Amino acid sequence: MAMIEVGLERQNFHPLKRKSALLLKLIAVVFAVLLFCEFLIYYLVIFQCNWPEVKTTAYDGEQASREPVLKAMFLADTHLLGEFLGHWLDKLRREWQMERAFQTALWLLQPEVVFILGDVFDEGKWSTPEAWADDVERFQKMFRHPSHVQLKVVAGNHDIGFHYEMNTYKVERFEKVFSSERLFSWKGINFVMVNSVALNGDGCGICSEAEAELIEVSHRLNCSREHYPLYRRSDANCSGDDAAPPEERDIPFKENYDVLSREASQKLLWWLQPRLVLSGHTHSACEVHHGGRVPELSVPSFSWRNRNNPSFIMGSITPTDYALSKCYLPREDVVLVIYCGAVGFLVVLTLSHLGLLASPFLSGLNLLRKRKTR
Repeated sequence: MAMIEVGLERQNFHPLKRKSALLLKLIAVVFAVLLFCEFLIYYLVIFQCNWPEVKTTAYDGEQASREPVLKAMFLADTHLLGEFLGHWLDKLRREWQMERAFQTALWLLQPEVVFILGDVFDEGKWSTPEAWADDVERFQKMFRHPSHVQLKVVAGNHDIGFHYEMNTYKVERFEKVFSSERLFSWKGINFVMVNSVALNGDGCGICSEAEAELIEVSHRLNCSREHYPLYRRSDANCSGDDAAPPEERDIPFKENYDVLSREASQKLLWWLQPRLVLSGHTHSACEVHHGGRVPELSVPSFSWRNRNNPSFIMGSITPTDYALSKCYLPREDVVLVIYCGAVGFLVVLTLSHLGLLASPFLSGLNLLRKRKTR
C-alpha cells in the first residue's frame, strides 16, 4: 500500500515541477524583454552619439587663445498630452519614452544646457488651470535635471495658442513656470529665445510688446559692438552701462505656423544678426540658409507620437564657432517588433511545454537519434 502511495505522489510531483519550470521561463523572458525595451535600448542607442568637434583656438591679431566649449542639447515638440485628447495608454507609452530618452541622454552625454524649442504641451492653449498644473507636474518629473544643467524652454503655439488665440493670461501662465528671459548668456555665447507666434499678431498689443522686447535685446547686443570696433554697427547707440564683451549669438526659436512670415524673418535677422538659427514646430529636420549665409535648422520632434525615429541636436559651441550633430533615439517600430517576437516566442514555449507543439530542439534531437540507429 505504501509503495502505491509513493508512486502516486511522484506522478503528481512531475507535472507540478514542469509547470513551475514553465512559469519561471516565462517570467524570465518577460523580464528580459521589458528590461531591454524600456531601459537598456536607450543606453545602447544614445551611447553611439558623440559631441561634434569644434575649433577651440581663436586668434586676436598675432595672439592665440583657447576658447571654452559649451555643450548644448536642442530638442523640440514634446507635446505632453492633456486631459481632453490624451488617452491614458498613449500618455503612459510616449511620456515614458521621452523620460527615459532624456534621462539617459543627460547621464551619458552630460550637456551643460538644454533648450526645448516649443510645444512642450499639446493642450496648453485651452487647458484649465487644474489640467495645466497637472501637465506642468508631469513635465517637471519627466525632464528633471541636476542643478548644474540649465533647462531653457521656448513657448510654442500649443503652449499659448497662435497669435489670434493667445492672451496675456496664457503667456504669463507659461512664463511663471519657464521664465520670461529673452537673452541667455553662458561661456561668452548669447542665446536669444524668441516666441515667434507673437510676431504675426495683426497689430495686437502682445505682439507689439514682443517686438519692443526684441528691439531692446538687439540694442543690448549691438552695444557690445559699439565698444569693440571689430564688431561695431553704424546704427548702435549705447551708453557705458550697456557695455559687454563681444559675443556671437545663436537663436533657438519656435516657428509661427508652418513657417515664420517673410517680414518677421527679415526683422529677426536684421535686429539680431545671428550666425545660427534653431527652430521647432515642423516635427521634421530641414535646413535653409537666409541670405545665403545664415543657416536655420529645424529640430525634429522628441516624441514617438510625432515620429517613428525621434531625435535631438547636439551642439558644441564657442564664441566664434560651432558644430552640430544629430542624435537619434530608439525607433518605435524596432521596439514593437521585439515585443511581437517575444510574444511569439512565449506562445511557442508554452505550447511546447504543454505538449501541443513539438519543440524544435527535441525534434532535432530525435532526428539525430534516428540517424544514429540506422
